[in-house]
Amino acid sequence: METILELKNVKKFYGKKEALKEINLSIPEGKIIGLLGPNGSGKSTMIKLINGLLEPTNGEVLIRGNKPGIESKKIIAYLPERTYLNDWMSVEQLLNFFQDFYSDFDYNKALNMLHSLQINESDKLKTMSKGTKEKVQLILVMSRKADLYILDEPIGGVDPAARDYILKTIIKNYSETSSILLATHLIQEIENICDNVIFLSQGKIVLEGSVDEIREEKGKSIDALFREVFIC
Repeated sequence: METILELKNVKKFYGKKEALKEINLSIPEGKIIGLLGPNGSGKSTMIKLINGLLEPTNGEVLIRGNKPGIESKKIIAYLPERTYLNDWMSVEQLLNFFQDFYSDFDYNKALNMLHSLQINESDKLKTMSKGTKEKVQLILVMSRKADLYILDEPIGGVDPAARDYILKTIIKNYSETSSILLATHLIQEIENICDNVIFLSQGKIVLEGSVDEIREEKGKSIDALFREVFIC
């Protein structure tokens, strides 16, 4: 099992504020990993570093052994918390945009998933509900044949039915040679689909490991443990 992502002694400062503190992390192929932590814990900073949107103050980020850049963008599919898609675009325009921009985009796969939800190619984003927009964005991202999928709060702010569809789509559309890093605060919703979890607090990894092993060792669910660590 090969390693997809490595963070080695990564620190990130914003001025004098240390957002990430000596992060060491290795993510292998074939895993769904929950990146968990309250607001301000460093999740967004870590995701931006992996995507090459920020540079570490110290340490290095490696994707398949390479630093973030043109090559890493070819194998990372990123779903940001806030959409970068234009509301005036139709679904067909978005499909064509992704096909032109990403050589690994599977147009027919995306089309089949959209049709299963009865979303028409002529529909424009601005006419859709928040839940439908979330589904369209996720379908576009998961229709790539990427090595690493990074999903930032993919189920935040959508109704339970939309959440169920999104989680089923995540499970069905990754392979044994790819991994998913899923950042969320909705622990109960994603606990049962994750292989591993990473707890971030104040820029540090405070817990990392297999979901099953952590449950057995702590004698409680990941959601209950998260509430104990970060809320109580």
